[in-house]
Amino acid sequence: MSWRADILTLFPDMFPGPLGFSLAGRALERGIWSCESHDLREHGLGRHRAVDDTPFGGGAGMVMRADVLDTALSALPALDGRPVIYPTPRGRRLSHEDAERFVAGPGVVVLCGRFEGIDERVLEKHDIEQFSMGDVVLSGGEIPALMLLDACVRLLPGVMGSQMSGQDESFAEGLLEYPQYTKPAVWDGREVPEILLSGNHGAIARWRHEQSIAVTKARRPDLWDAYLARQQVH
Repeated sequence: MSWRADILTLFPDMFPGPLGFSLAGRALERGIWSCESHDLREHGLGRHRAVDDTPFGGGAGMVMRADVLDTALSALPALDGRPVIYPTPRGRRLSHEDAERFVAGPGVVVLCGRFEGIDERVLEKHDIEQFSMGDVVLSGGEIPALMLLDACVRLLPGVMGSQMSGQDESFAEGLLEYPQYTKPAVWDGREVPEILLSGNHGAIARWRHEQSIAVTKARRPDLWDAYLARQQVH
């Protein structure tokens, strides 16, 4: 059985979007994973298929209704243990470990919010996991949903050409990836580090690890602190 993604959204035509191309697209064609989007307006209320209303307590904008979202979630095929995920700036930051956890299961359901967000009660009833893709606010959950799916799909067996590609990437070991170089060996007066031309694979591995440490320290001190904490535990 393939890994399944169901997307609840006001814009179902956005899926699979860019995931219909390249490695993810070929994996989709081969049946390694499947993606089905569901239009939330099919469960909207009244002649205009309303999915939102004004917030209790006042304030700007509109809030997506719990009853509409509950009906949409209940109309899905059996979840079979798949988590329901809501991309939101209020969530904790999505990690590589989260993607690995989702890939280990049968798939995911992603609820894409719009407007000022969704009624808190539907999050509570369905035990929905909330994740942020970064400290930014976007117009809706569709782009974060694509990011989440891409992070998962590329980890599925048979999607990437080389298993080492996944093992050596940023975050796989808790560090950012080392710098990469290719031909020509000299470009614009800039030379490739000599160690990469040496053929000494042990020395190259050590250099790359040192570079990963340096980049992580400089650019993501939060990741570096977390990496050190894990090393102490082990």
